[in-house]
Amino acid sequence: MERTGPTVRFSGLLAVCSATLLAAATLVASAPTVSAADADLVRNGGFEAGLDGWNCANGSGAAVTAPKRSGDYALKATPAGNDHAKCSQTITVKPNSTYTLSAWVQGSHVYLGASGTGTTDVSTWTQSPAAWKQLTTTFATGPSTTSVSVYTHGWYGTPDHYVDDLTLIGPGGEPVVIPAVPAGLKTTALTSSSVALSWNAVSGASGYHVYRGGTKVATATGPSAIVTGLTPSTAYSFQVSATNAAGESAKSAAITATTTEGGGGGDTKLPARALVGYLHSSFANGSGYTRMADVPDSWDVINLAFGEPTSVTSGDIRFSLCPVAECPNVESEAEFKAAIKAKQAAGKKVLISIGGQNGQVQLASTAARDAFVTSVSKIIDTYGLDGLDIDFEGHSLSLNTGDTDFRSPTSPVIVNLISAVKSLKAKYGSDFVLTMAPETFFVQLGYQFYGSGPWGGQDPRAGAYLPVIHALRDDLTLLHVQDYNSGPIMGLDNQYHSMGGADFHIAMTDMLLAGFPVAGDTGKVFPGLRPDQVAIGLPASTQAGNGHTTPAEVNKALDCLIKKTSCGSYQTHGTWSDLRGLMTWSINWDRFNNWEFSRNFDGYFGN
Repeated sequence: MERTGPTVRFSGLLAVCSATLLAAATLVASAPTVSAADADLVRNGGFEAGLDGWNCANGSGAAVTAPKRSGDYALKATPAGNDHAKCSQTITVKPNSTYTLSAWVQGSHVYLGASGTGTTDVSTWTQSPAAWKQLTTTFATGPSTTSVSVYTHGWYGTPDHYVDDLTLIGPGGEPVVIPAVPAGLKTTALTSSSVALSWNAVSGASGYHVYRGGTKVATATGPSAIVTGLTPSTAYSFQVSATNAAGESAKSAAITATTTEGGGGGDTKLPARALVGYLHSSFANGSGYTRMADVPDSWDVINLAFGEPTSVTSGDIRFSLCPVAECPNVESEAEFKAAIKAKQAAGKKVLISIGGQNGQVQLASTAARDAFVTSVSKIIDTYGLDGLDIDFEGHSLSLNTGDTDFRSPTSPVIVNLISAVKSLKAKYGSDFVLTMAPETFFVQLGYQFYGSGPWGGQDPRAGAYLPVIHALRDDLTLLHVQDYNSGPIMGLDNQYHSMGGADFHIAMTDMLLAGFPVAGDTGKVFPGLRPDQVAIGLPASTQAGNGHTTPAEVNKALDCLIKKTSCGSYQTHGTWSDLRGLMTWSINWDRFNNWEFSRNFDGYFGN
């Protein structure tokens, strides 16, 4: 659930005078041509105005007074973890033109490059110059290229590096003018709490503002956006404008969109801030067995781990308490059931969680679907449970080749799971609690990749939870994605974020609430969920899973998402004041760790 270095060339001395003259002539002929109209196009290339004009990933850059090559300041960039301290700037250029990019560098590994050229993107690097060294490269722009990104970065795990006097010499682009008014504004998706919008792209626009009833409620870099936090069965008026460095266009003609009625997802009487935890009820591990009666009152939702299938494709789910030989302090069935009733009487919810790391469930047939409904119903009825948690991992969910639209899935394992859950919801009614605990690979990775892709070759599991979440969004009580045991994931800022700190939880949670185009397709936008439907999933201790986050970093993430403070470099797309709370793996590991996780939750929210 877990480079090559530069080539150095040496040329011999030319002993023959005529050969020397020939070589000199050749060098002159091949040098980039610089016309009188060429200029340095970089804004603040000497960093005399701090980081003005520059975007440095994850707060990795700073202007310092030493070392410097000229002026008063230079850039100091610090790689950390999986971040290589990239600082970039977007510059307006002319099509079909030649440019020379240079910078003086010092310190550890330093790269200099340009992307978005429309031809061949370029880069150059040096290993560890002790004194200032100049890096230089050239590129040509394509026939329709009007802007490029120039950047520097270091390398993973290396010390600080320094950059000064960065220049881009070449013809400047056309003067920036205020963009035209966007046309074609329309609704692309509706839920009880959100409206997805799209419009025609505007030439020269660098971003867009979305207005609801005349008030700006969202910004976007492309021609689509999702407005969340809306009321069911309510009509709203929307407009959009285009922006760039010159200013903002007038607003478009208004359209009206009405949210849907919604379903029974609701909060099912959960507290405004809920703490969710998994209880190892059917097995033991290094954390030890915790009896249901010994679970503290801090926990609002208790997920029994795990119900598992008799075989991967049977759909027949079974659950039983941990054997005495494995868990000497396990309670009796009668004691377990009585403790569940006591928790429920105190306002807690107790669910059966299906799957986990070892419980692969593939509902590849209608027979498996029906067996799933029957067997899960039996577990719920036997123990008097409040609902179901879907914790499908590994190879439980994947998308068949050609299944490319999350809004209308065709893969049997997806379609049958959706149908099975809807049947359970219909059987138990509006009070049925439905939660999900997918991994980031199955959800947020869908921003970049979805299934095997339009041409095949990708991992068919990428983003495979999205159609399930989308189809059940009006029945969904809580989604708590596992922000752990994860590789780096690209956020809505198009930067990679790595687990273990506040930044990862901020970026991953913001994606769920703001929504995002799936596989970059602005015509297939996954609408954001309501904040009260979302909790952040974390490991309770360093032993519980990779990506443990300290209480201080957890609190920073909550501050950013709920209050929009302590956000660091990532800027959220809203202030998500109704965020439901936290989930952890697990109650047992939290007990093993002296209840650090739950005590911090209670302290933060004043419980």
